[in-house]
Amino acid sequence: MLLKVKALYLLAGKPVAILHEETARKLNLRVSDRIRIKNKGRKIVAPIDIVSKKTVLNRNEIALSQEIMQALNLKRSALIEINPALKPLSTNYILKKLHCKELSYTEIYSIISGIINNELTEAEIAYYVSGVYLNGMNLNEIISLTKAMVATGNQLHLKNKIVVDKHSISGVAGNRTTPIVTSIIGAFIDKFHLDAVMPKTSSRAITSAAGTADVIETLAKVDFSAEEMKKIIQKTNACLVWGGSLRLAPADDKIIQIERVLNLDPQAQLIASILSKKLTVNATHVLIDIPYGKYTKMKTFDNAVALKKKFDFVAKHFKLNLRCLITKGEEPIGRGMGPVLEMRDVISVLRQDNERPLDLERKSVFLASEIISFLGMPRHLAFNQAKELLESEAAFQKFGEIIKAQGGNLSDLDEKLKLGKFKAEINAHKTGKITSIDGKKITSIARMAGCPADKSAGLFLQRRLGEQVKKGEPLFVIYAETKDKLDYAKLIAERTMPMAINGG
Repeated sequence: MLLKVKALYLLAGKPVAILHEETARKLNLRVSDRIRIKNKGRKIVAPIDIVSKKTVLNRNEIALSQEIMQALNLKRSALIEINPALKPLSTNYILKKLHCKELSYTEIYSIISGIINNELTEAEIAYYVSGVYLNGMNLNEIISLTKAMVATGNQLHLKNKIVVDKHSISGVAGNRTTPIVTSIIGAFIDKFHLDAVMPKTSSRAITSAAGTADVIETLAKVDFSAEEMKKIIQKTNACLVWGGSLRLAPADDKIIQIERVLNLDPQAQLIASILSKKLTVNATHVLIDIPYGKYTKMKTFDNAVALKKKFDFVAKHFKLNLRCLITKGEEPIGRGMGPVLEMRDVISVLRQDNERPLDLERKSVFLASEIISFLGMPRHLAFNQAKELLESEAAFQKFGEIIKAQGGNLSDLDEKLKLGKFKAEINAHKTGKITSIDGKKITSIARMAGCPADKSAGLFLQRRLGEQVKKGEPLFVIYAETKDKLDYAKLIAERTMPMAINGG
């Protein structure tokens, strides 16, 4: 059927097509059914919505989102051909995983390519995520998933002898070590004139108050093409960019959107997501931080060890030089939770301010020293080297170079890193010692306040684990960009109270 295009000026992040109800009836289509749209040899599959005859859309028209307009290079009023699209075979494989059955590489590849090519609806992707979360994947499936995610994306071909990368599996609120570690390693590469780079690609928040990309975006651009990223690396030997714009394992970013809605992060998907992105940048040395603790993804040391073994097994299959570190995650790291608040912590550590969060500094130096030792320097010398590069502010200078190369600068930081207009203190209900801080609850409160979309929203910790507090003294401060969000976050904080106090 030929229909006239009506541009729908909507950036939906996915293809959206809307048909007149009479047109849909003629084609025997229902809401969320798929159509195949063709234009001059190009084609795209999209799910449909349907509008009634009382709307401005005529029966001979089809409304399309900007994603489809751009993908098919369409102009308004163009004539396009549409036909019902068959349900993809990959839906059968998703059902198979929901029934706790093992998937082959071909079946997993079908699902991943179906996600990339928009052949699967959001509901179907949600079923896939749920199936992997509920039933897991064995090691062969994880290898197949990693391989499929690499095969369906771009690869970054760098000429350097050493390509360094690091990643944390997260789960610890405020664990914003990446900008500090990347800056230290960048300064180390410069100091010793190494043929090395650290092309750090990061994701946005899934279940946290902010991802590294969300934090860096408070000062600089993070979305770049592969060629633009290479130019940044040539200038600075390092970068801090969002992986989603590079189409490195692009299925992962679509899956993350669904994981964010479901508040799920399946372990098999996590392993494949991390390792596929390291493989696509041809990393030679990869450090993985696996925190464990009551409120993290890995509840116990044994859980962390089991995950480490899976990482080691999959990495060995791909001949990837990997080092996993198991670290304690008993409480949030740093004092700020949220993009601006976490950037303030990062800046204070790099600038060596007197009031900097020392726990964030210690972990960043430790991780950086592990990378340096990974590159061949004895551990004790590596630790001293990492510490010296931070204390001399060589790392801060390198951070400034990276931010400048990404279109930002470090001037007027007080203005750029303003906190939310509205704030509320949450005070201790009794006198005593803080015996636990629930990072998940802290994160939830920060997200209720508007994180990560509202950059200046979040939560600032006034007290830490083990400290004494008197009744009525502030435990933490919530910041928000609107009063409604502040009131809601405050209500959640008072009801759930993330800090436990013993004594009275």
